[in-house]
Amino acid sequence: MTRLVIHIDKLVLRGIDRSDAAAVAAGVQAELQRLLAEPGAASTLIEGGDRYRLKAGTVQSAPASGGRALGQAIAGGIVGGTRS
Repeated sequence: MTRLVIHIDKLVLRGIDRSDAAAVAAGVQAELQRLLAEPGAASTLIEGGDRYRLKAGTVQSAPASGGRALGQAIAGGIVGGTRS
């Protein structure tokens, strides 16, 4: 089994209330774990090598969906950004 370590040094979120930070972080972590557990997902990320910066692009989430849902959308953008 290959070990994959993702270190997010800085995540820039504009227009997000600081009180939602813990929920956003929990959503990102849970969704990254789920997405990277899919067959072949981790190997695709590993094949890309080390990355200094990754742009996830614009992430869409419904305003009333909450911090955890926003975190899930961010994780989807991160994984999607590794494929470009």
